[in-house]
Amino acid sequence: MNWRSYLTHLECTACGLRHDADRLQTVCTACGKVLFARYDLDGVRESVRPGDFRQRRWDMWRYAELLPIRHAANVISLGEGMTPLVRVRHEVAASLGLQRGELLLKDEGQNPTGSFKARGLSAAVSRAKELGATSIALPSAGNAGGAAAAYAAAGGLSCHVAMPCDVPELNRVEAEVFGAEVTLVDGLISDAGRVIREQAPANGWFDVSTLREPYRQEGKKTMGIELAEQGGFGADCLPDVLIYPTGGGTGIVGMRKAFDELEALGWIGAHRPRMVVVQSEGCAPIVRAFENGERFAEPWQNAQTIAAGLRVPAAIGDYLILDAVRDTSGTALAVSEEAIREAQLEMGRVTGVYAAPEAAATWAATRKLLASGWLGGTERVVLFCTGMGLKYPSPL
Repeated sequence: MNWRSYLTHLECTACGLRHDADRLQTVCTACGKVLFARYDLDGVRESVRPGDFRQRRWDMWRYAELLPIRHAANVISLGEGMTPLVRVRHEVAASLGLQRGELLLKDEGQNPTGSFKARGLSAAVSRAKELGATSIALPSAGNAGGAAAAYAAAGGLSCHVAMPCDVPELNRVEAEVFGAEVTLVDGLISDAGRVIREQAPANGWFDVSTLREPYRQEGKKTMGIELAEQGGFGADCLPDVLIYPTGGGTGIVGMRKAFDELEALGWIGAHRPRMVVVQSEGCAPIVRAFENGERFAEPWQNAQTIAAGLRVPAAIGDYLILDAVRDTSGTALAVSEEAIREAQLEMGRVTGVYAAPEAAATWAATRKLLASGWLGGTERVVLFCTGMGLKYPSPL
């Protein structure tokens, strides 16, 4: 394939201020909010057609025109993306209440380092290296730290990760195996984030925290492009409902961005899946804000959940997550810790997918949505299995 990115600039999602895309950048310099990468979509439309992707490399970088890396030599890839849509047997879906619908699992655990974090960190670390960074840093509740360390190692950068002390042990070990300097912090990911924000400027590390730099969501948006391609592109290619476990929310923000770009290109229609945010009852700031009709979420106090990736008491992109949910007529709900445990075991026994607790929360949420009538039983529903369960202590 002839490599070309149509990246033009960065734009603040809150105040609209334009920023130079070709310099290392974190949040908006005017208001501190999230930046989006913008592309010359007219140029993309003229240079590529959806059918062209069939002849391309089998990873997320097949969508190079809609990704931010200027030169192919700067791509740091371990084979991320193009994960399968696993169809759940009809009798299993019917037993949940989806009698005339379809239930599919987007199995992101098949990514390098075992989670969807590989997508975002491949994009972020590649772009950071392209713009001259030699060292990256981030806080992590688990999987992001391992992914960042892997891509930094593959690209020859140093990596510094701050993690809560009670992070799943395999996440810490993984980051250390890939050569990262790991700092364990008493508290939550928000406390780890404060450590990184204090140390990164002093040490010359580039901060690639969730939605605090503009390219992790570009990697995550490829989940949305893949859904469109797996559905054949066109007006009706997307599912009816996406159920997504939400901590920092980069995935749901990225997919919403992908769908908007694809519609502007004319590759899909105006139909959008209803987006569903799932959180744990032990940490549900987005759910509470949704229920209260608020656009910004107050930090959650005393966050506790077995799903480490959902233990995010405050998300910088809260307004983008909530906008995506409301604009697609979606919803947000919390599930109990016991429901997550039961769902993890049930998913393994009836689907053959050993899902992480975050992913199991989507299965529990599906039951809840069907029982309440929010799902009618006829929809095509995709659950995002954002990571493999093998990284966590045994649920048994």
